[in-house]
Order: sequence, then C-alpha cells, then structure tokens
Amino acid sequence: MASLNVSLSFFFATCALCEVARRASKALLPAGTYANFSREAVGAAQLAACCLELRVLVELGPWAGGFGPDLLLTLVFLLFVVHGVTFDGASANPTVALQEFLMAEASLPNTLLKVVAQVLGAQAACALTQHCWTWELSELHLLQSLMAVDCSSTLRTSVLQGTLVEGACTFFFHLSLLHLQHSLLVYRVPALALLVTFMAYTAGPYTSAFFNPALAASVTFHCSGNTLLEYAHVYCLGPMAGMILAVLLHQGHLPRFFQRNLFYRQKSKYRTPRGKLSPGSAATQAPTKEYSGKKL
Repeated sequence: MASLNVSLSFFFATCALCEVARRASKALLPAGTYANFSREAVGAAQLAACCLELRVLVELGPWAGGFGPDLLLTLVFLLFVVHGVTFDGASANPTVALQEFLMAEASLPNTLLKVVAQVLGAQAACALTQHCWTWELSELHLLQSLMAVDCSSTLRTSVLQGTLVEGACTFFFHLSLLHLQHSLLVYRVPALALLVTFMAYTAGPYTSAFFNPALAASVTFHCSGNTLLEYAHVYCLGPMAGMILAVLLHQGHLPRFFQRNLFYRQKSKYRTPRGKLSPGSAATQAPTKEYSGKKL
C-alpha cells in the first residue's frame, strides 16, 4: 500500500506541475507559440511521465505490491479522464496532429512544430521520471531503478502482429475521436478514457497499446529485444496506417489532398420535381406557343 501511495503522489505531483507550466506559458507566451509548441510539449510530458509510472505498477505491482488488474485498469481510466480535462486542447499525440493536417485543419509548419514539441516533451519526461526513481521512495521505484539500465521491450509478439494491433487500436481511437469531436467535453472525455482502458486491457499484453509514436519512442525504443526499425514499424507505421484508414472511413476522402469523396456519394440538397405539369402551368405555356406561331 505504501508503494501505491507513492505512485498516486507521483501522479498528482506530475499533473499539478504540468498544470502550473501550462498556465505560466499561456500567460507569458504568444497564443500561437503556446498552442503549437508549449501546450503540446507539456501535455506529452504529463502523458509520458504518468505512463512510465503506470508501467511500473503494471509490471512490478502484481508480484511486488499485490495489485490486481481491476486496480490498474481503474487507474488507467482515471488518468485519461484527468488528461482529457487538463490538456487544454492539446493532443500530445503525433497521429492526432497529422490527422488535423490531413483534415485541412492545421498547416504543415504548425503540424511539424507540434510533433517536435510532443517528442521533446515525452523525452524530457522520461529522463525526469527515471531521475525520480533513483530517489527510491518506494520498493517499486527501487526495483525499477535497478532494472532501468536494461529495460525490456514492450513488444511481446511478432512485428507483423504488433503492427496490426497498434494499427487497430489507433483506428478505433481516431474513429471515436472524429465521431465525438463536436460533442460536449463531459461526454467526450469519459468515452475516450473508457475506450483507452478497454484497449489497454485487450491489446496491452501484446504491445502495451501505446498508439502514440512519441510516447512509444520515449518508453520502449531504447530497450533491448527489438531493433529500431522493428519498433518504427510497430509503433509508427501501424498507428499512421490506422489513423489514415479512420479518416478515410469517416470522411470518405483525405480533405488535404482530395476534394472529391472517394467512398460515399453525396446527395444534393435540392431535389428536382418530377411528374406531370399542373393545369395552371400548362395554361401559361399555351399562349407562348400561339404567339410564336403567329410571329412565324
């Protein structure tokens, strides 16, 4: 229980510090810099730090702390609810930034700036979290600091199956995100958090269900067990393919590159009247024919 309290305190401190950083940068920086860089970097740092601490509970908690899967899944749900409420519109996910570009909602420079901010924020959070583990505030942190030198890969299946799993998770996440993008925050956040929790339960044993290239790069790309190219296939190409497929299924085309709908037929708003002419309209046309005949 003491280890769980330390982890809960870590979650709370991380979210609190990131919220202070968000508010300070929003007050000091221009709106464009905050929206395209600072907000995304802070959101990615918050997500990566909480994910790393949660991974400690998942890997070491069942046998070192006696934590059951119900507790861990509850933490996943609550953390993603907190992220959805506190992110202030940030995605902290490169595939979401690229989705906005393909939907013609963001320019290419802003998209690239967001992706760079997300990668930097996740890498900074990884370094700071590993430094916190060296303080050995709990038994789990002590074990994790000893194991951090030679971490194990989160890919526990073949590269092809892992790519399909990550692509499927990303597909369902983005399809839900597109479907709920205009709904109220009070409905959208719990629905997405519930979806993430379900995918963490079903796909977690295979790839840890990241469906976020920046998050996966900070957590597992440096671990032994697979090559960098294999990690890129699973955690970058898979999510990219899933995101593009979700946009195509939802929109019928990629608005950035195609104006014509490739999958769905768009019905016209105006319907051409069919049937015989009314007697009144026939009467109005008769004098026209008679007049034209006299003129000839």
